[in-house]
Amino acid sequence: MNKQIPPFFLSDEYFIDEKVNFLKFANEYKVYNDQGTQIGIIKQRISGWHKVLTLLVDKRMMPFKLEITDTNDQLQATITRGWTFWMSKIIVTDPLGVEVGIIKQKFKLFKPTFTISSPSSGEEIAKISGDWKAWNFTITNNAGAEMGKISKKWAGALKEVFTTADKYNVSIDPSYAESNQKVAIVATAITIDMVLKESK
Repeated sequence: MNKQIPPFFLSDEYFIDEKVNFLKFANEYKVYNDQGTQIGIIKQRISGWHKVLTLLVDKRMMPFKLEITDTNDQLQATITRGWTFWMSKIIVTDPLGVEVGIIKQKFKLFKPTFTISSPSSGEEIAKISGDWKAWNFTITNNAGAEMGKISKKWAGALKEVFTTADKYNVSIDPSYAESNQKVAIVATAITIDMVLKESK
């Protein structure tokens, strides 16, 4: 096992629950494990000037920054995008600020596709594609084999707790090796709702 991987990313099941902030510009989500215990939070960091610009500029062009923290507010990963005028290029960094993945969004009507590449080699390590309206996504490795899913389906005890439509589950094949590649893949998968919202 790669000792550098934050404990947050050792899980294979993530349940994402949007926290609605009516008076805030930024999105925020809670992250739970398969036991229903909160293990982290995803926050959108947004500055004062950014809030003003959202009223004037198409947000699909604007930069954004998403931070994944554990329940002790310790940073686990960051996802950032700079100014963009067409398809997004998004960077995933670890807690030390080291790039672990580059996400590129491909344009497909109602079927968003994201490729995740290694920053060092440029090699594609995974792809997330699916139906945004039905909220079913498949995560495949670079050989095209399925290694995970993103869906609205909630299993076990959590089915009783989470029933509304703004929640989703990220499930990763337990046999997938723990590595910085997993950080990039999981970080992309669990923030997919925010990324899609900022890209719309």
